[in-house]
Amino acid sequence: MSFGGDPILAAAFWTGIAALLLTLLLGLEIVRLRMSLRARQRRETRALARWRPILNAAIVGDRPPQLPTLAPAERLHFIKLWVHLQASLRGEASAALNDIAGRLGLHLEARAMLGRRARSERLLAALMLGHLGDRQAWPQLLRLAGMDDPTLSLTALWALVRIDPQAAAEYLTPLFIEREDWAMSHVAGILQQAGRPVAAVLAGMLPRLGAERLPRALRIAEALRVELPAEALASALAASEVAVATAALRIVNTPLLQDAVRARLHDEDWQVRVQAAKALGRIGDRSDVERLVALLADREWWVRYRAAQALVELPWLKRPDLAALHATLEDRYAADMLAQVLAEQDAANAAPDTAPAPETA
Repeated sequence: MSFGGDPILAAAFWTGIAALLLTLLLGLEIVRLRMSLRARQRRETRALARWRPILNAAIVGDRPPQLPTLAPAERLHFIKLWVHLQASLRGEASAALNDIAGRLGLHLEARAMLGRRARSERLLAALMLGHLGDRQAWPQLLRLAGMDDPTLSLTALWALVRIDPQAAAEYLTPLFIEREDWAMSHVAGILQQAGRPVAAVLAGMLPRLGAERLPRALRIAEALRVELPAEALASALAASEVAVATAALRIVNTPLLQDAVRARLHDEDWQVRVQAAKALGRIGDRSDVERLVALLADREWWVRYRAAQALVELPWLKRPDLAALHATLEDRYAADMLAQVLAEQDAANAAPDTAPAPETA
């Protein structure tokens, strides 16, 4: 083919031919991918149709004496189904699925999957090994837990807690305190099954933690609703750092620390006064009524509001007592605040199913 010696026409022609060939290749690749996807979906459908009835029967207590052979092409689909079912099961039903997986030797398959490059397979493997409580997978899961990928690492940490809560608490609690990039909701969800071991680890760590790590440690205790020993909290309550003091006040739940809480009622920072007022609502005695009444005249709105709520929460102050207290208040702001909280209580009692508004202080 002659282009009359024009290089531009030659370049345009061959560029068009190359674009056409690339388009054809792209079209063939799309067709191949669609065929591969459909074939994979058919294999998954066949695998689920074969194994779902067996797993469902095991869940309701009808464990088959013999199991069919699990083909290599079925293993990943089976594990997906097994993990999905385990997520909503407890007790004997969960043990029945563990028995099926053990008889099929899938704990070995899951350990092998932990070392593969596919992220989805490593996630499935960690979930399966956690449900199985496979202690032999502990070293592999520890390595996975140290990865930068937050999803992989948190899944591995969850599996470690399922396998051995005590050992996991000793290893994970310092790690969770250090890794502030992990969301507290995820941390609490993972450590929920190890509440007591975590409380013991936290109690031992608090005296050694610096002010930069102590607030997160206390927030973990709050999220897990674990009760720390009074002596472990005492120094945190007296801390000069606002973040430390407020975090400690949020979890105080013992009258042994009444004096430490009262000492923070007149703190320079209003956030500390807010949490001190709330704490007295939980652990205060009759002598604290006057202290909370004094806070009703605080210059900060949130302090007045939490002090009024604390008064209402005191079990020995009934509604007639609160009404009489309101009548004695000479400060207009104090009287208005107590009246507002009493009105909120009346509204809450009238509509008990109404969800409370989220707290901001």
